[in-house]
Amino acid sequence: MNQLHLFLPCAAGVEDFLADEAQRITGVPALQRSRGGVTLEASWRDALKLNLYSRLAQRVLVRLWHGPYRSEDDLYRAATDVAWEIWFTPKQTIKVELTAQHSPLQSLNFAALKIKDAVCDRFRDKRGERPSVDTQRPDVRLFAHLTAETLTLYIDTTGEPLFKRGWREDKGDAPLKETLAAAMIAATGWDTLAREAATLADIPPLVDPCCGSGTVPIEAAQIALNIAPGGERRFAFEKLLPYQPHVWYALHDEARQAERPWPEGHPPIVFGSDVSFRMVDFAQRNAARAHVAQAIELRGGDALQRTPPTARAGVLLLNPPYGERIAAAGVAGRNAAERARTFTVGREQARSDDGETADAFFERLAAHWKTHYAGWSAWLLTPDLKLPGRMRLKESRRVPLWNGPIECRLFRFDLTARKPRTENNEA
Repeated sequence: MNQLHLFLPCAAGVEDFLADEAQRITGVPALQRSRGGVTLEASWRDALKLNLYSRLAQRVLVRLWHGPYRSEDDLYRAATDVAWEIWFTPKQTIKVELTAQHSPLQSLNFAALKIKDAVCDRFRDKRGERPSVDTQRPDVRLFAHLTAETLTLYIDTTGEPLFKRGWREDKGDAPLKETLAAAMIAATGWDTLAREAATLADIPPLVDPCCGSGTVPIEAAQIALNIAPGGERRFAFEKLLPYQPHVWYALHDEARQAERPWPEGHPPIVFGSDVSFRMVDFAQRNAARAHVAQAIELRGGDALQRTPPTARAGVLLLNPPYGERIAAAGVAGRNAAERARTFTVGREQARSDDGETADAFFERLAAHWKTHYAGWSAWLLTPDLKLPGRMRLKESRRVPLWNGPIECRLFRFDLTARKPRTENNEA
């Protein structure tokens, strides 16, 4: 177990951020980026550390086989070659999950069945009994990925996806995944400033004026306090044969000892607000479970009325709700022009009761920022590529990120004060 091939899947657009994070966690210098993930050679202990510390990976997979295939029989032979018995016992339940990209096979369900049969047959030959299948709560998850020509087999060390940190019990209709919130923070560079700050007072403020159930503020506060995201949950590796409790407990204790203590009476460093007081209540309860309640100020209020909470300039970061995010499955393919009409911000619909359109709202938001947030950087995640033009703002950077099936951009705006109105120019 000294050297394993690990694959860390992630959302499209997050690969570079994840590679930097994985290198920081493991110290492994050579990482291979590919669309949708990062590959590295590391130890079993590194696999545990990645589960504990990674904010950006979806899970940590160990690659056990990779090679060409042409038929379902090739899948069976490949899975039979893997020494599954060194990873788990036939007393444990399994589930095979298969994904494919341009595979020539006709039935992916049949392909997954052949892999499952190979695993069970090998156990029958080696141990005299077969593991059972449990598609709901398996002890062991096996992953297979097919391209047009190659098969890759993995065993999962994570279990429930890593975005399930264990603290979010209260959520709204379309909660932002914690992994995407962390990717947004990483794109701004605020996470690096927070980690390298000598004191909490040196960390610039971060404000989310559309915080919903608090995902972005809570992720930011945990980063600032150096709280490991996996510290409050269980993992699949705890049921695998290489697992040694004393190694895991030592890593867990090390993470706890590295947390930055919160000084009594210190003012908050992260701020969130939402027009829905119900969502603010959710956010407050989530923050308490995440052990960052003292680091965050959460309150109700309209984004158009939210003024800077500190004299020091910082970062505005928001993912305003939009209709596509509420029902992504049916509208993910809409073009940007259609997407713009499905925006909702707080309780304001694409056209609110008083007749204000989403475009009008964003124009007012941009004006509000220019008036009150000069010197701040504002980052806004949206699937509408034309939104900056309608806000009359010029982005200084755009970062491609995917919110589930929805292709988005995280726009950066460097805010300057509004020009005074004169006869020759407009504000």
